[in-house]
Amino acid sequence: MSDLELRTRRPERVVVLALDGVYPFELGIPSRIFGAADGHYEVLTCSVDGRPVRTNADFTVGVAHGPEILETADTVVVASMATSHIPTELSDEIAAALARIRPDARIVSICTAAFVLAEAGLLDGRRATTHWQVAELFRRRYPRVDLDPDVLFVADGRILTSAGAASGVDICLHIVRTDHGSELANAVARRCVVPPFRDGGQAQYIEQPVPESGAASTAATRAWALERLDEPLTLADLAGHARMSLRTFARRFNDEVGLSPGRWLIQQRVARARHLLEASDLPVDRIAAEVGFATGASLRQHLNAAIGVSPQAYRRTFQRTR
Repeated sequence: MSDLELRTRRPERVVVLALDGVYPFELGIPSRIFGAADGHYEVLTCSVDGRPVRTNADFTVGVAHGPEILETADTVVVASMATSHIPTELSDEIAAALARIRPDARIVSICTAAFVLAEAGLLDGRRATTHWQVAELFRRRYPRVDLDPDVLFVADGRILTSAGAASGVDICLHIVRTDHGSELANAVARRCVVPPFRDGGQAQYIEQPVPESGAASTAATRAWALERLDEPLTLADLAGHARMSLRTFARRFNDEVGLSPGRWLIQQRVARARHLLEASDLPVDRIAAEVGFATGASLRQHLNAAIGVSPQAYRRTFQRTR
């Protein structure tokens, strides 16, 4: 895309739908993240009737728009609401508001808002997630949805769902990264003082027994490993750095990160490879070596398993975006 096209292209319009019982924190996430993306997005907020919305806190919020603005949205974000406000069926007003969304618009739910999308039938036959605390309730109500309660977010075509609260940040950064590359997504993360990519899934946040006093963390070993992704790290290497037995290290790592050490290493190597594919012209085999995969074929296999595309296709997409 030429510089002139970039200057004249209108920002993508993101419309946030606020429903009664909305959490103020989650309601503000899209504006904060997309608003830091160098003018690539315009964020507007609406309610189902244009009137102020009761939040889960001790105040209401006024919105500038009614549901008609949803017809102009490129992306619609439904903000999460308190569990006491999760709908068992859609009101006529909510159903009418959702019906205004264009068929080609991207639709995103934060946390419990997945119930709204599921009730509207938008998640039938799709993979989705929601907050781990309401996962079983969700499964009982919507057996036609392939629920994955262990991840921070799921992108299934034009429908994206995220887990609890701050995972709204993760999914918005994912959208920026998908639309405009990791360079801009990383810049947005720095401006908002959040990590550009969080390790593991929400399994690490599920209530766990309090570790014994003085229990060591695996955080230092994770940081050590990230500086050595090009090396053939083994579980024994990681456990040795942490000064733990293999069994203790594996258990503690999984408790803290929500993934096994092996899966975490693959995830980090794929993430590093994606960055190099976007930001450099290095050959695929060289990138594979830089991130610790034995061969270019191994990188192709893991990248395809993670996001469903080859390194060459991924590079073409994101270098064209740049």
